[in-house]
Amino acid sequence: MSDASRRVVTVLIARRVAPASVAAFEVAIQGMLAAAEGFAGHLGGQVIRPGDSDTPGESLAADGSTEPLLYHVVFAFDNEAHLAAWQNSAERAHWLAQVLPHTVGQQQLHRVTGLDYWFAAPNSTTRPAPPRWKVATVTWLGIFPTVLLLFLTIAPLMADWYLVPRVMVITVLVVLIMTWVVAPRLTRWLHSWLHAKR
Repeated sequence: MSDASRRVVTVLIARRVAPASVAAFEVAIQGMLAAAEGFAGHLGGQVIRPGDSDTPGESLAADGSTEPLLYHVVFAFDNEAHLAAWQNSAERAHWLAQVLPHTVGQQQLHRVTGLDYWFAAPNSTTRPAPPRWKVATVTWLGIFPTVLLLFLTIAPLMADWYLVPRVMVITVLVVLIMTWVVAPRLTRWLHSWLHAKR
C-alpha cells in the first residue's frame, strides 16, 4: 500500500438547503452520519451549519427568507480504501436518496488530508489553503499547551507505567483534544490571519 493510500482523508461537502426543508435535511444527514460510523476506518463526521461558518454572507437566513442555506458536511476516514468502501456502499446510497430532495443545486466537494481539514476555508473550492508555515505555526500553538497540560495533569498518574503505554495514552489524548477542541477554535480565532491575501 502506497503512502498516499494510507493517509487520513477528510471529505468536505457543501450543499445548499431550502429553509423549508432544513428539518428534514437535518434528519437525513444525521442518519447518514450515523450510518458512516459503522464502516471500517471511520474517524468522525460533522455537520457545519449556516451560522457556524466564518464565511461572510453565509449566516442563517432571516425568518421567512427563501434563500437556500449553505451547509457543510464532513466525513473522515483513515485511508482512501475505507472512504471508497463507504462512498460505494448501499447504506450511503440509501441516505443520499433521503438527503437529495432537500438540497438545491449541485454539491461542492473538497478533499484534504490530516489536520488540513481545520485549515480549509468553508468555501475552499474558491479560496486557496493557507501557507504551510501558517498551518505549522497554528498547529504548534495548539499542540504545545495541550501537551504541557497533559504532562502536568495526566502524566504524573502514569508514573509507574511502561514508556510505550504512557506515550500511547498521551498521544491519543493530544490527537483527540486537537481534533475536536483546540484546532477548531484556533482556526476560528485566527481565521482572518490564516486566510489573509498573500
